Amino acid sequence: MAHTKSNKDQLLARVRRIAGQIAAIEKAIAEEAGCSAVLHQVAGVRGAVLGLMDELIVDHVREHVARPGLSDAVRAEGADELIAAIRRYAK
Repeated sequence: MAHTKSNKDQLLARVRRIAGQIAAIEKAIAEEAGCSAVLHQVAGVRGAVLGLMDELIVDHVREHVARPGLSDAVRAEGADELIAAIRRYAK
């Protein structure tokens, strides 16, 4: 995904925040935190991952499907890649 180069630092920052949230969940479980607290942390991670996925989908559509000048074949390939990713994510 060549377009990830343009906002690589932002994407990496998001991934690092998610990694930090995962580490906090691990710590909470290890320290036997209450179920409610852990559930809220997991919900936060889910939201963060969904936000990352949303940003990546938008970037992909703009770069590989909707960008002016792309051939129909390239657009179709970009759409197929996106469909495959969404299907995999939805499982």
